[in-house]
Amino acid sequence: MSGKRLKEKLTAGEPVFGTFFQYTTNPAVVQILPTRGLDFVIVNTEHNHLDLADFLPLAWALRARDIACLVRLHNRDADDVARACDAFPDGVVVPYVEDAAELRRLVAAAKCRPLKGAALEQVLAGGDFPSPKSRAYIDDKCANTFFCAMIESVHAVENLEAICAVPGIDALLIGPNDLTVSMGIPEERDHPDFVRMTQRIIDMAAARGIAAGAHFSQLDHAKRLIAQGARFIPFSSDLRLLQRGIPEFLDALGAAAGMSKEQPI
Repeated sequence: MSGKRLKEKLTAGEPVFGTFFQYTTNPAVVQILPTRGLDFVIVNTEHNHLDLADFLPLAWALRARDIACLVRLHNRDADDVARACDAFPDGVVVPYVEDAAELRRLVAAAKCRPLKGAALEQVLAGGDFPSPKSRAYIDDKCANTFFCAMIESVHAVENLEAICAVPGIDALLIGPNDLTVSMGIPEERDHPDFVRMTQRIIDMAAARGIAAGAHFSQLDHAKRLIAQGARFIPFSSDLRLLQRGIPEFLDALGAAAGMSKEQPI
């Protein structure tokens, strides 16, 4: 599964499913992942101490299992976007997008590599590539590059029509934590206003042919999201799945040993 294949599935109207790896960097972990159903993993360089290089072995292991590896950046710097795409050619997830003009440059940094400077400005101004050969080279080089913009604020939603009009966006990803804080309802993911906001984002993106989704760690939230029409679905994370799984088996073992849940094993 490459970034190109993710785009093909979404263009065909299919959903794609993935998860976040927040701290998992050992490529041996990939061998226990399911052989079908997992389309992508987003490795997270935001909100932790890890950098691109820490996740590179994992990216190669995921590629061997035909699972796309996207990298979530910690900023919106165009040079960092290009650098990340060179190392992780399946694509990037760019946080806290609010401005369409800035987004246009970020998409170009991902999908017009290696053009920079005046040559890139000509492409942005009117699609004028140095030559047809250069355009063909860039189209081939960046064919697998998937670009996902994160919608995480009320201001971003207010600018969503302009954001969705930027060419080259493959998906929008709602960040529920930041968005609910921006809305004044921190972490209230069942709040009617947040549910309506989510629906608005999904519908506006769909009208432009862009898949949208959100990152949830509760199944009822993810199921509601799918019912709303979302098709880009990264569910939970390595940390959350461990957090959920360990208490579950400890409770089961304790019950088998005749212990109450309050007793330590």
